Amino acid sequence: MSRVVVVGAGVGGLAAAARLARAGHHVTLLERAATVGGKLASYERHTDVGTFRFDTGPSLLTLPDVFAELFATCGADLRERVDLRPLDPVVRHRFADGTWLDSSSDHATFLARIDATLGAGAAGDWDRLWRRAGRVWRASWRDVLTRDLDRPLAAARLAWRLRDLAAIAPGVTLRDAGRRALRDPRLRTLLDRYATYAGADPRRAPAALLAIPYAELAHGGWYVRGGLTRLATALGELCAETGAVVRTHEGVSRIRVDGDRATGVELDGGGFLPADVVVANVDAAHVYGRLLPDRRRAVAHRERSLAGFVLLLGVRGASGLAHHTVTFPERYDAEFDAVFGGRLAEDPAVFVTVADDPAVRPAGHEAWFVLVNAAPHGAVDWRAPGVADRYADRVLAVLAARGIDVRDRLVFRELRTPADLSDATGAPGGAIYGTPAHRLRRPGNRGPVRGLFLVGGSVHPGGGLPMVALGARIVASAIGPAW
Repeated sequence: MSRVVVVGAGVGGLAAAARLARAGHHVTLLERAATVGGKLASYERHTDVGTFRFDTGPSLLTLPDVFAELFATCGADLRERVDLRPLDPVVRHRFADGTWLDSSSDHATFLARIDATLGAGAAGDWDRLWRRAGRVWRASWRDVLTRDLDRPLAAARLAWRLRDLAAIAPGVTLRDAGRRALRDPRLRTLLDRYATYAGADPRRAPAALLAIPYAELAHGGWYVRGGLTRLATALGELCAETGAVVRTHEGVSRIRVDGDRATGVELDGGGFLPADVVVANVDAAHVYGRLLPDRRRAVAHRERSLAGFVLLLGVRGASGLAHHTVTFPERYDAEFDAVFGGRLAEDPAVFVTVADDPAVRPAGHEAWFVLVNAAPHGAVDWRAPGVADRYADRVLAVLAARGIDVRDRLVFRELRTPADLSDATGAPGGAIYGTPAHRLRRPGNRGPVRGLFLVGGSVHPGGGLPMVALGARIVASAIGPAW
């Protein structure tokens, strides 16, 4: 039995620990926080009217079959552990001209909604782009998302056919793909938003990100009753059932390397935990910049992804909003200029999650999660006095100008800045996705020394719940069964 230490109990670390323990390894999972889940976290606010519960990280589950396969591999049934609810609409969009459009995981339904709202020509354009996106998705799944691209000659063996290459269009941005395929500017705006799912600017992100809307809409968007952190709890329980030892309040200060091999980790409180294999579920920049003894290899992409500014609102009464609603500005590019230029966006897109779930709010009230894209801490000093409060006022004013004024119905508001996320998870600057997907390749899953592997949203195959779970599968397969 080999000894594996997993550093960080985010979703990628939990999934890797469960798989490796199931494969016979002696696994110890170290997490510096009090609970597991990493960015998949929650917050409770107790008030005179009752308790409000919020997911403070991901609010949408896509590709649930990735997690179903993980649980099945470990001898469990995902749907017996969490109550999955499909969402329709997946997202409700409010464009700058006041038009509303509901997306759907049923393609024919979505086309009918586009036709009714934007016209038959717009629906036909989306249908043609959708077929191309399907080719991109299938090629990406087959040749990229499920593969260990760090193996020798792996990249040279990619089986992209000419038809796939035409769809993926290397060198073409997501923005360019939208402009060429979609005549209605509102659909172009809708497509641009999917770049932010990978922490990127659509003007620089590759057209291969067409796979993201396809994955969301073809496979559906799902909510976990009680909040998505129920998934983190279920993954923690799965680790215990497979035999992995989970140690919270246990940080790691260094990965020890002897010669050309990782041999264990040094703990924040002192002491050393030996290992035959180390799996790091922390941001790649932190691994290479802090945890390795001599910074053996710089992360290829130093640029940080976008971060997020969050308002958690207790609201009196019912709003009638969909589970997910996004309201767009008149000038979307101004937001990307600001966020990637290290400034606050004056008129940002605003994403609101309101779960119709009695488990997360008192009767007669709603729990609102409000998110806007933001520059990481450091580019903006989110700890400077008044910055967060003034920006929260601005975001609420923007919502009000777009017809969603909640200011006179607030029971409370709580703020979460990129600096808070950095403190809670160790993500440098609070960048949600580590490195933005402005290139097709992220840092790889294999470290610069033998016995060191990386999982999580900052490395291959990317950010988002299903992607980090796929990364854990790639790493577990590369490590193999116990000796």
